[in-house]
Amino acid sequence: MIDVLYFAWVRERIGLPKERLDTGAETVAALVDELRAREQRYAMAFSDLSALRVAVDQELTDFDAPLAGAREVAFFPPMTGG
Repeated sequence: MIDVLYFAWVRERIGLPKERLDTGAETVAALVDELRAREQRYAMAFSDLSALRVAVDQELTDFDAPLAGAREVAFFPPMTGG
């Protein structure tokens, strides 16, 4: 089981702040593919990965990062300075 967290507009599109999933995905990208296939709202939220950042166990990483042993994946838009 893995906790998947959604922030900002990702959360708004999916309609959930987080969920616990049983996944066989080996990478973040494979997890995204599983999520996209679930429902249209996920497909919309993950339609442009260049507009998203991802963290695995609270460390920023890339979509090709492995999920072996991971407990948490978080998706969020890029941070902007101000």
